[in-house]
Amino acid sequence: MTSPRDASVSFPRQYARTQRFALGAPRAFTVSPDGGRVVFLRSGSGPDDAGTDRSHRLWVLDLDTGRERLAADPEALLAGAAEELSAEERARRERAREGSGGIVGYAVDGAVELAAFALSGRLFTAELRAGTARELPVPGPVVDPRPSPDGRWVAYVAGGALRVTGADGTGGDRVLAGPEGEAEGADEAGADGRGITYGLAEFIASEEMNRARGFWWSPDSDRLLVARVDERPVRRWWIADPAHPDRAPQAVAYPAAGTANAEVRLFVVDLAGNRTEVRWDRAAFPYLARVHWSADGPPLLLVQARDQRSQAYLAVDPDSGATRTVRREEDPVWLELFTGVPAWTADGRLVRVEDQPGEGGARVLAIGDRALTDARLHVRAVLDVGTEDVLISASAGEAAGAPETGEIHVYRVRLDGEPAVERLSEGTGVHGAVRSGAVTVLSSARPDAPGSVTRVLREGKRVAEVASYARTPPLRAEVHLTEAGERRIPCAVLLPSGWTEADGPLPVLMDPYGGPHGQRVVAAHNPHLTSQWFAEQGFAVIVADGRGMPGRSPAWEKAIGRDLTLSLDDQVDALRALAGRFPLDLGRVAIRGWSFGGYLAGLAALRRPDVFHAAVVGAPVTDWRLYDTHYTERYLGRPDEEPEVYAANSLLSDDGLTGPRPPFRPMMIVHGLADDNVVMAHTLRLSSALLAAGRPHEVLPLSGVTHMTPQEQVAENLLLLQVDFLRRSLGLGPSSD
Repeated sequence: MTSPRDASVSFPRQYARTQRFALGAPRAFTVSPDGGRVVFLRSGSGPDDAGTDRSHRLWVLDLDTGRERLAADPEALLAGAAEELSAEERARRERAREGSGGIVGYAVDGAVELAAFALSGRLFTAELRAGTARELPVPGPVVDPRPSPDGRWVAYVAGGALRVTGADGTGGDRVLAGPEGEAEGADEAGADGRGITYGLAEFIASEEMNRARGFWWSPDSDRLLVARVDERPVRRWWIADPAHPDRAPQAVAYPAAGTANAEVRLFVVDLAGNRTEVRWDRAAFPYLARVHWSADGPPLLLVQARDQRSQAYLAVDPDSGATRTVRREEDPVWLELFTGVPAWTADGRLVRVEDQPGEGGARVLAIGDRALTDARLHVRAVLDVGTEDVLISASAGEAAGAPETGEIHVYRVRLDGEPAVERLSEGTGVHGAVRSGAVTVLSSARPDAPGSVTRVLREGKRVAEVASYARTPPLRAEVHLTEAGERRIPCAVLLPSGWTEADGPLPVLMDPYGGPHGQRVVAAHNPHLTSQWFAEQGFAVIVADGRGMPGRSPAWEKAIGRDLTLSLDDQVDALRALAGRFPLDLGRVAIRGWSFGGYLAGLAALRRPDVFHAAVVGAPVTDWRLYDTHYTERYLGRPDEEPEVYAANSLLSDDGLTGPRPPFRPMMIVHGLADDNVVMAHTLRLSSALLAAGRPHEVLPLSGVTHMTPQEQVAENLLLLQVDFLRRSLGLGPSSD
């Protein structure tokens, strides 16, 4: 839907106001095991306000009646008061890149009859059948509340301790696991606030491992697995706010490459607070990457070596804390982590995703020692493990034949019998699913239509559709999905609407992310809206996913091991290969990017001024010694062991700063001063090096902005300033928007 009042508002403002036109779209689905309910989050109370309302509400779709009902409304629960976030909740949302408000996450019991969530640091529950919600009086601020499978208890974290309370509101609130006594705990924490917590994920787990949790209920609801995180060994950094010199800097425990990580241990804790430590070789496998506890087998851990070239699947005896190795894996480059695994099948077989060795190796679904898929599919995640099959997310593999550029589909893989693999999603697009029993929630985004459509299927037949109140963008992304060059680099090309051959070639804007875990070339409409807006300013925009990007093959992703600069080579190759097929003026080429994309843009301006004529360098990693352990060491090793690798991949040691490599191309460097992921030191060090080398550049500091830019005015003006800089740098006229 499009509101008439938006007609005079610029696209950048609308894009920021609607959070990329995602507000009002349903998300975070849960299906009840009886097949009667689908629980989800959606902002707004109806079509009129959902497209710009940032406050998410908890909804229930009754599949027997086909009606949606509101289960929990933050405005009513907070009596209209503004939401207040604790430091722990702000950090959790930053790690999750969550820019909205209200109920942004929830957890349910085994029957999906009770939901628990936090608002303003307070604990709330919702009876999903009755549609009633209430607050439970507990100490706060509350983080990550989760009901027990039987619905009798709610566990949560407050003050660095894991606590539990009765779900019926009758009390019984108590600490299950916390620092060893209040007085001792205060000493452990230290003056700077860093210390020991129970039940929370450490920084690198939530930022890099996709593990946001720190505790897990047993299927019998009588005990929990609880992570103990000791951040005292981690180097302390300080994030200051120069716009407010009266405020003390914020202390951040940041494990930079080559330095100490937080120490993570795991305990089995019963409801009386008795604890048993889970024992494994933490010296060999310090990273607790995954935890799984279901009725299909003993607790299951995935632990990794620090170099991420070896890992172990461990089964836990919850009575003694002893572990046994179920499987060991090794890879000469690195081992990737995947969503949904490890897990057990109902008959006790290990479910995992495996990278087969060799140049033509595939990423397959494996059950026990048997691979159930082959090189025709590139498995991305496990969505559900059923009694007869496994639901997976996958792209076409190297042996699939015809390319499916940017497509992601949902497949059903039988555990036994034929046909072994069946595609459930239909049509070109990006598809995802959530399933329980016979009910599947299938969400589909397509390149030729804005937003996404969410259908509910029972036994493969549509029974309902979940309404989306997201607004319709004011422009249409006309994306051309293709492959470029001998390496068949996936690309998306966008041209100005109405362009004809008589208009001649266009200045080019490369618009990549270009790094691991950040696929940009996808067969969906909305992800290309910003690129299309830049195209409407008179550019031919190219998004290229070179080596290192996900979705193709293990060898493609791991080609960048020890050499991240290969991603720049692929940008150049894609540009040149597409020049014969699209109206590209290779004499006017710019590049823009954020985070790894900012690093790539800076690399392009410094190392390839023969190709690129201007660069917008957003929140760049300029010196990899300043980025975190789990990410950086996976690709570059440790800086004390391989300093030459870090030097070769750094912008600060680049010959473009000091060597005779004219001309130097204009750069606009943008960075949030409050960024605790890619800290401002990256940009300051690059700017200092450029200044020392006599290289002109622009620096745009964003006061109060983190690695995200959710602030509406900041996000809008950042786009406008970028296009102005690019047009000036390429000798073009003023922008039309």
